Amino acid sequence: MGLALGHGAARRQQENPAGHGTPVERATFHTLHTASLAAPPLRAGLTPDTARKAARRLRPLLGTVALALTDEESVLAWDGAGGHHRAEAGPQIAQAVRTGRPQTFALSCADGTCPVRWGVVAPLRVDGRAPGTLAAFGGRESAVMVRAAGEVARWVSVQLELVDLDRARSSVIEAEIRALRAQISPHFVYNSLASIASFVRTDPERARGLLLEFADFTRYSFRRNGDFTTLAEELRSIEQYLELARARFGRRLDVTLRIAPEVLPVTLPFLCLQPLVENALKHGLGESAGRGRITIAAEDEGTEARVVIEDDGVGMDPQRLREILRGRGGPSAGIGLSNVDTRLRQVYGDAHGLVVETGVGAGTRITVRIPKFRPGVRPAPPPA
Repeated sequence: MGLALGHGAARRQQENPAGHGTPVERATFHTLHTASLAAPPLRAGLTPDTARKAARRLRPLLGTVALALTDEESVLAWDGAGGHHRAEAGPQIAQAVRTGRPQTFALSCADGTCPVRWGVVAPLRVDGRAPGTLAAFGGRESAVMVRAAGEVARWVSVQLELVDLDRARSSVIEAEIRALRAQISPHFVYNSLASIASFVRTDPERARGLLLEFADFTRYSFRRNGDFTTLAEELRSIEQYLELARARFGRRLDVTLRIAPEVLPVTLPFLCLQPLVENALKHGLGESAGRGRITIAAEDEGTEARVVIEDDGVGMDPQRLREILRGRGGPSAGIGLSNVDTRLRQVYGDAHGLVVETGVGAGTRITVRIPKFRPGVRPAPPPA
């Protein structure tokens, strides 16, 4: 509701620069707008550069003569007058960090024109510790400034907690991608190289082409730049994977791709579809003595891209599928399905988890729905 009010006030101010909103509406807009400008630097962590940018935005919010952001020992950034008082704040910073309570103190100055005579240091709290403080300075003692500094310090603390959450999320995603890579490498690399070796003497040109496909596939799978990719890049990697699989299975493998060109730029989590194709190959053909068919379709559905991966293989019992998606399928089940399902839910929400239709002897059909636009979801830049 607060954001809606802020945007409403913003529209009114844009329509009439004089501002026809109530004083409360104008003050609400000003507060929200200032806070929104200070948040992005803080979401990158507390460093001298981010502290400098945030302090410049936060001081007008408090209306103080000066404002500083500090680490556990010293001032990282000072905005406003009285910068020569930086060193004097050191003992109060240490005390606030140690006790977790605000510290107030008077300042003396030989410069009669200096407006800084009093200060308050409020600790920042992140996960039970104090990584730094917010310090506000004025010309006289003020209980209002103490309360205001405490509230702004709590807001800054929330932004810094979000940094830790983002880092934890990134670490989890990176660990999951590493797990997928570990699953790809043992059996697939061995089988691919064995297939390539079988063509070295009988069909050197085919061996050369397969080796290039293998190199491109592994380069993509083990890249290190970014959590997201485009559907075009993921499908290109899948085509390389299937080309290497055809070298192994020959005419036993029949693949059909139906891809709508308009969905190729859609962004999705890296290595999101390849494990599903590997699952279709393993359970669709690897466990069958006959011929196997894999169909991959990508369609445009307005605000979403819909990707379907289907095989006509042995399928599985639905109860076993539920155990696999919960991560309880055992080592033989691999981690591909549960890994992809978890990452899709983390990025897009529970409504965008995998939809799997299967049955014993009935093949498997997996549907993935990918929103075309999602804030913060962007493909990785090309490697330098």
